Amino acid sequence: MIMVNRTPSPQPYPMSWYALRIQSRLSGLASVTLRGKGYEEFLPLYRARRRWSDRVKQVELPLFPGYLFCQFDVNDRLPILTTPGVIGIVGAGKLPIPVDLEEIEAVRAILRSGLAAQPWPLLCVGSRVYIERGPLAGLEGIITNTDKVYRLVVSVSLLQRSVAVEIDREWARPINHGMGPRAVTLSEHIRPLALAR
Repeated sequence: MIMVNRTPSPQPYPMSWYALRIQSRLSGLASVTLRGKGYEEFLPLYRARRRWSDRVKQVELPLFPGYLFCQFDVNDRLPILTTPGVIGIVGAGKLPIPVDLEEIEAVRAILRSGLAAQPWPLLCVGSRVYIERGPLAGLEGIITNTDKVYRLVVSVSLLQRSVAVEIDREWARPINHGMGPRAVTLSEHIRPLALAR
């Protein structure tokens, strides 16, 4: 009997996060099925009040309706595509495009903060801010002011969707590119390391 010791071949890059287009009514099933297959999935939910004719109820709804995030090796995507409820992988044509890890982490930070989050349209203009204090300290985003309520908006560029969360105005400071100190993003920390290789 010959024993072969197999060690998994190291991957040159960690697995990336991808946005999956899903059937909205099957988002929970797709999420649970992917987790059962051993994938790390992320279905961001928020709490909303829904009114029926006889009652008002708190329900959990997807922050990005019709989308689910999943971390996997893009070269082995068949198990993802055969998952019930999954329509496809978001990309350009047939080429899947990964979601920036910073954007995933920003959405996770908002959900962990316990602040009331809600879906928000993608904003192309607005003041970029750095959150210095509070449960979202360290995040960058766009600040909006509606009805004297300040919101931090964090976008997932690939989906062209955003998440808004109410913040205290005192938590944020403007980011003036080219002037003085500013927050350094995770990708800026990693970029010099990647170029050095």
